[in-house]
Amino acid sequence: MQHLISISDMSSDELIEVIELAEKLKAERYKGIVTDYLKNKSLAMVFELPSTRTRVSFEVAMTDLGGHALYLGWNELQLGRGEPIKDTARVLSRYVHAVTMRVREHSTIVEFAEYSTVPVINALSNLEHPCQIVADLLTIKEYKGSLKDVKVVWVGDGNNVCNSLILAAALLGMELVISTPNNHLPDEKVVSRAKEIAKDTGAKITFEANPKAAVKDCDVIYTDVWVSMGQESERDERLKAFLPYQVNEDLVNRAKDDVIVMHCLPAHRGEEITDAVIEGTNSVVFDQAENRLHAQKAILLKLIGDEY
Repeated sequence: MQHLISISDMSSDELIEVIELAEKLKAERYKGIVTDYLKNKSLAMVFELPSTRTRVSFEVAMTDLGGHALYLGWNELQLGRGEPIKDTARVLSRYVHAVTMRVREHSTIVEFAEYSTVPVINALSNLEHPCQIVADLLTIKEYKGSLKDVKVVWVGDGNNVCNSLILAAALLGMELVISTPNNHLPDEKVVSRAKEIAKDTGAKITFEANPKAAVKDCDVIYTDVWVSMGQESERDERLKAFLPYQVNEDLVNRAKDDVIVMHCLPAHRGEEITDAVIEGTNSVVFDQAENRLHAQKAILLKLIGDEY
């Protein structure tokens, strides 16, 4: 793994190793063990879009590991004045040991990685959100004990998080049901790639437009916002299309009694998920958010840690 642009940049074994490493690092933090695995290492964080969890988790991750993170807003760099992406990539590569990027267009990070001589991490693009999925898999494993024989149902928009989840499920041989409106399906190329991977791993990836049918006997319900950044002009149409896909108490009650409900946050309470569900006993969203920190640390160590 040279970069982490897509979750499929990792092999099945590498993905499992990252999750297990995240577990180890989480345990060390809870025990108060101080580490310097990334001593004298620097991470540039180039953000074109605002962030809470991604920014804070990466900054704290580098501090916990003895390294240093630099937050670089898009318009604080010459990128904001039109400098070519390839020029910024080649310059930053001379200064830091890795770059993490949160960008509007996936093509931006692909081009940056092409010209970077240090690892590049996708901290969100319009196509994928691989770092989020590593944290999600860690959360599922913590609550269910394994990633095998677990039925996960995605309810809502076939967005970037959904795309990465599909690829991860394919890599790990998981069962995943996608429940979205027919005109808001996940990326076709991602689905095609996942089906190819699934031939080797035995993953079961299916589509069920009816969310009530999809969640039957499931272990995990996962949802996300209906209107992502940059889609504000589509808000009215999206709210109408996704109304049947709200994760509410009725939907949760149709799943297993011990189902866990996930959301990558921020949540629009009363839209894709109700307040009662997100505050309910099945919700694991804040454990999921915490796990972003441990996942980022594991990803960083795998890419730039000398011992890993």
